[in-house]
Amino acid sequence: MSVDELPEPRPGWWVYSGTGVPAGGPEKPLPPPPPWREFDGGPLLDDVLVPPEDAEMKRRLGAASTESVPRADVHEVDMVNAAIYLRRPLLVTGRPGSGKSSLAFRIARELGLGRVLQWPITSHTTLKTGTYGYDAIGRAQAAGSRSAAAGTGTAEVAEPPIGEFVRLGELGTAFLPRRRPRVLLIDELDKSEADLPNDLLSLFEDGEFEIPELVRMARRTPVVEVFTADPDATAEIVAGRVRCHAFPIVVITSNGERDFPPAFLRRCLRYETKDPDVDQLAAMVAAHMLDPSDDHRSRIIGEFVSRSEAFGGLPVDKLLEAVYLATSGAYRENDTSWTRLVDALWRQLNSLVP
Repeated sequence: MSVDELPEPRPGWWVYSGTGVPAGGPEKPLPPPPPWREFDGGPLLDDVLVPPEDAEMKRRLGAASTESVPRADVHEVDMVNAAIYLRRPLLVTGRPGSGKSSLAFRIARELGLGRVLQWPITSHTTLKTGTYGYDAIGRAQAAGSRSAAAGTGTAEVAEPPIGEFVRLGELGTAFLPRRRPRVLLIDELDKSEADLPNDLLSLFEDGEFEIPELVRMARRTPVVEVFTADPDATAEIVAGRVRCHAFPIVVITSNGERDFPPAFLRRCLRYETKDPDVDQLAAMVAAHMLDPSDDHRSRIIGEFVSRSEAFGGLPVDKLLEAVYLATSGAYRENDTSWTRLVDALWRQLNSLVP
């Protein structure tokens, strides 16, 4: 059996099968966590409040259809299921454009876990920016406006609710207590400052974090409603602490531009992506409603594979762009203008190459 072939029958312990297609019918049950990875956060939020799959899901994966299912790597499926069972983050490495971040969307779609929470990492990203933000200046300005509107009377003016100025980030929203986990994509962690991977360790181990501004006022206001990273959504925070109930399914991507601390790696499961083959590329094209069965489209896919091997890897979206142009009428067999266009689209992604 090749590394790309899924065994038949599929192992009974698998929850995720790698198709990225919703099972349909009742929700797929998830396995219980190991005793040392159980969390008791609450009160549980209503899962109905989880936004359904959004336009970003379709943009990443295309249409959900059994006719356009890429053949998954059995090792990938094993590692995803192991991460789900063990409640551990999955660190996915590989070259840029190899489909690392798409894995989070396939998991969310197949398991029916709703909108993926995306936390893109830059050199300025910190643990705090991922967990929550507090607009102290905005609250002070709002309080000043209330006082001015009240005039010079002696009546005391109530401060605006602090929750109106607190917003959970994507990381913080993922750890809200729910019956079923959210899928969190931490994208390109290797772009972060050196301290961020170590800063994440406590959150990954304890499954909780505090919002100091709410902790300080917990005695007089134990429950505060704040905004979350989901569109138009709020959540109640008790005693200034966010603690998960179902540990989120965390997919962390890295382009391999730096090494991570051993303590961080010890708390993650690791998987390295492989370049998709012709059949997998054809399925991806079909998922985006670009039928690859036509002879010239099949030739484009074959040529893409050849050039990708020669260049040491090309992003899959470059194939989709070329096939889309072909389906729009730009393709003419033996047309030199088409050859020039493909050369420009598939040029090696290296600024030093002319």
